[in-house]
Amino acid sequence: MALSCSLAWSNSPQAAPITFNTALPVARGVFMAREQLVVHRSGEDPSEAQRERTEVAAISVLGYGITNRWALFGELAYRDIDLDRTTDGQRISRSTSGFGDLSLLARHTAYRHDRLGQTLRVAPFAGIKAPTGEHDDRDSHGRLPASVQAGTGSWDYFGGIVMTYQTLRYQMDGQIAYRENTVADDFEAGDVWRLDGSLQYRLHPLELAGGVPAFIYGVLEANLVHEGRNRIDGRRDPDSGGTRFFLTPGLQYVGRRWLLEGALQVPVAQNLNGGALETDYLLRAGVRFNF
Repeated sequence: MALSCSLAWSNSPQAAPITFNTALPVARGVFMAREQLVVHRSGEDPSEAQRERTEVAAISVLGYGITNRWALFGELAYRDIDLDRTTDGQRISRSTSGFGDLSLLARHTAYRHDRLGQTLRVAPFAGIKAPTGEHDDRDSHGRLPASVQAGTGSWDYFGGIVMTYQTLRYQMDGQIAYRENTVADDFEAGDVWRLDGSLQYRLHPLELAGGVPAFIYGVLEANLVHEGRNRIDGRRDPDSGGTRFFLTPGLQYVGRRWLLEGALQVPVAQNLNGGALETDYLLRAGVRFNF
């Protein structure tokens, strides 16, 4: 699961992407915390197994502004996963729950250009995912498949660059990112490329005035995600990987010290390999605050 931290550059939270990062820095000496509940449903199975997979994840992100240009983030999710499939005419359900892998990320604001009521920031980032989650869980049918394990067992690496343009009325963010996954337990998930874009537009109040306590932003995001084929015992799995394109409408309520957000991530195009399982939707709801 990708590191999904969004943040603010002052002591107060501001509108930001819901499904990926932003280039706005965390103020020096300030912590940023984000809790997000994500429901990921997949059920369009082209095979006779008629697989249905549901994951509910509670994702915790903590960020800290080291300087005005450097920030560190950590992310840890508690995952509840259920996979139903038909085998030899019988419907079988397999499930697990527990903490997943820990991700750590460093981000540097490499470029900034500020004008009255506007700012442009560009920030490269890099991180590592440690195999802290359980990855050898079993049930009465034996060892759970990789898609049902809470952890991966592998050390994985990711990086990219994110850009943010912010005005008093709206904010635009764009990101390109890459994740290299490594092998563990004779399984290697395919590497991932993603290209993301986000627009946050202030819906209320339409005109700024003194003493306004809160804002409402409409959010529209687009996510292009390409996953390579998995490898099992060194051989490529023909029924894995592919490209998905999501559109994500959402809302954010921004108060003085905290932010509420919600979004529905809908796949509008999926070009998958073989019998790879299609995504139905991702539902996101969360809260963010600085301290």
